[in-house]
Amino acid sequence: MLPAYRTVKQAGEAKLEINKSLFLAFVSPVTTEEDAIAFIKNIKNHHKEATHNCSAYIIGQHGQIQKADDDGEPGGTAGRPILEVLNKSDVRDAVIVVTRYFGGIKLGAGGLIRAYTKAAVDGLDAASIVEKQLHTCLTAEFPYHLLGTIENQLRLHHYQIENKEFSQAVTLTVLARKGDEDSLRQLLADCTAAQAIVKEIGEIYVATS
Repeated sequence: MLPAYRTVKQAGEAKLEINKSLFLAFVSPVTTEEDAIAFIKNIKNHHKEATHNCSAYIIGQHGQIQKADDDGEPGGTAGRPILEVLNKSDVRDAVIVVTRYFGGIKLGAGGLIRAYTKAAVDGLDAASIVEKQLHTCLTAEFPYHLLGTIENQLRLHHYQIENKEFSQAVTLTVLARKGDEDSLRQLLADCTAAQAIVKEIGEIYVATS
């Protein structure tokens, strides 16, 4: 797994008008090709009267799956420019659909490329690009009377508490940036006099910016 990769934080939309043609950009985070295809179909269903619904998506941290669709525009003037925006932004696990309502004035191949590129860029800006960094999930089990101290120390050292469980003892699920697990273990040992039982339970990506 990569230590970090870039994606979009949320769904986003943008609109621009060029020579009376209206371009609507729709962006969404996705994790599978099926999700991307479903998103594209949904946009097409909502904009059946549009002249074109052009799209592109990249799936996988290494960009393993990349697809572009001109949807009737001249070859290479719509889907490919949208895909290039994703690649130049180094964005993964994202889909963009740019819907065009033709305004009566032809833009030419160069004009189309510029228009679809601009719409895709605006759409990404609206969706907000974030970096997701790989973190290790650890659980720490310890006596109740140590909870306040441990929570304070975790916040002080900028560790994220994901979950709390209360039974005969307290169990916290804490995230440590990949490579920082030993530092977290040492912190927990120091503030509990080695009473905490710490286990690694998996890895997840966390948006950090």
